[in-house]
Amino acid sequence: MSQTVRTFDRFEKGIAMLLEQYDWGIDARTLQVLFALGLGLLLGGAAQITRFCLRRAIVPEAADRGPAGAIWLTALAVAIISFQVAASAGFIDLQGHRYLDSSIPVVAIVLGGLAFGAGMVLTRGCASRLTVLAATGNLRAAAVLVVFAVIAHATLKGVLAPVRTTLGALTVDLPFGSLYAIPFAPSVAGALVLLAALYLVRKYQPSVAHVALAIVIGLVPVLGWATTSVLLMDEFEPLDVQSVAFTLPWTETLFWTIASSAIPAGFGTGFIGGVLLGSFFSAIVRGELKLEGFEGGPQMLRYFSGAALMGFGGVLAGGCTVGAGLSGSSALSIAALLALGSITVGAAVFSRIGSNQAAPLAA
Repeated sequence: MSQTVRTFDRFEKGIAMLLEQYDWGIDARTLQVLFALGLGLLLGGAAQITRFCLRRAIVPEAADRGPAGAIWLTALAVAIISFQVAASAGFIDLQGHRYLDSSIPVVAIVLGGLAFGAGMVLTRGCASRLTVLAATGNLRAAAVLVVFAVIAHATLKGVLAPVRTTLGALTVDLPFGSLYAIPFAPSVAGALVLLAALYLVRKYQPSVAHVALAIVIGLVPVLGWATTSVLLMDEFEPLDVQSVAFTLPWTETLFWTIASSAIPAGFGTGFIGGVLLGSFFSAIVRGELKLEGFEGGPQMLRYFSGAALMGFGGVLAGGCTVGAGLSGSSALSIAALLALGSITVGAAVFSRIGSNQAAPLAA
């Protein structure tokens, strides 16, 4: 296989884009927003019920660390395996995507991942978990997300952009950008992660419902790739190929909210909206809506510091625990796997130097 994740020709396999098969009456961008909204509803509801969050699977004080790890690894295994199936069937084509670039900005990814991991310890939740919490009435999480989005945007296009470009220029050139370039590596990787997930599920015995919802969560990023790269790709007016994430989508959502007449909503904005709605409705059904605020200045400072680290780190690393951790890692992107590993190390190390003594954010 070549240096990118290539698919069989979709036309030879009888797979046509939905835009070619049906007259939807609306443009491709709007369709992608609606599909992303649906994916967000799925992930939001499932994440609210399972309390899906990588931080809970890492930090030592989490009472349900084992079950949380079982759920997270189950989602990752499903994402990796289902990506292989979908790509082989021609439903995914990531040729040219940044996750498959063989020039890896190692310094930016490692530093960004470490910063993001430390930040999610300070905020008591990764960006996905905070989004779910914000939808269920946690005003601390909502405030953290605003800071997170502003700092991420400043790192992308604002005053912090020179730092990003300087660190991003320090690259290592590899023969390939994805493990798909190595024969049998995808199958081996999928099998290993699946075995690890099954081991944790058997050892910690999370509920069957939670395991089923973890499978749903694992399918969502693959559906995102299929939607934007094949099913709703408009070859005449192509949009970015992307999947579910929280760093860039939150920056887009924040500034679309402020200037929607000038900035159109995209896939990421639809996804964030769906996660918020899915989490909100799930919390209503489960009777878990609850308003919560900051308990004082020191707590606010700690959370805002963590939000800044996550916003800055998420951009440098090229994704968060969902963007790189599930979406990018499902494609076995070396950059995404490096980001996921760095985030994990950052959270594990930082949680052991005393920062986790603060009161929890209802995670």
